Amino acid sequence: MTTHSIHIREIHSLEEAHQAIKKIESDPNSIPIMSPKMVHRVIQIDNVVLQDAIIIKQDMLSIGGEVAVPKNTFELHQEKASILLSGTLHQHRLLITKLKRHYSRIKKIAFELEKIVDSIT
Repeated sequence: MTTHSIHIREIHSLEEAHQAIKKIESDPNSIPIMSPKMVHRVIQIDNVVLQDAIIIKQDMLSIGGEVAVPKNTFELHQEKASILLSGTLHQHRLLITKLKRHYSRIKKIAFELEKIVDSIT
């Protein structure tokens, strides 16, 4: 019977992801495709209009990520709130593309988010 070594790998950067993929001798052409899917980040956005938070949550859920919003978001009692985006770099980039298709207030969030995601190395 084969005994397997199973352990958790913490990957904090794209470079760590590149090295981990390279180390197990994956096809080098797959590194740019797989590495953004191995780096997970939680990003907080403050002062988000609640209607925008709902749209952002729906868009992120559609690509397999998550967005934590205040429990009263759907009641729209307050004007703005903080939200937490949770996803891989790949998911964050997909979200940015989706958000750029919306109206100007959400497009502005997309461009601000893009600066943050692009700074992750």
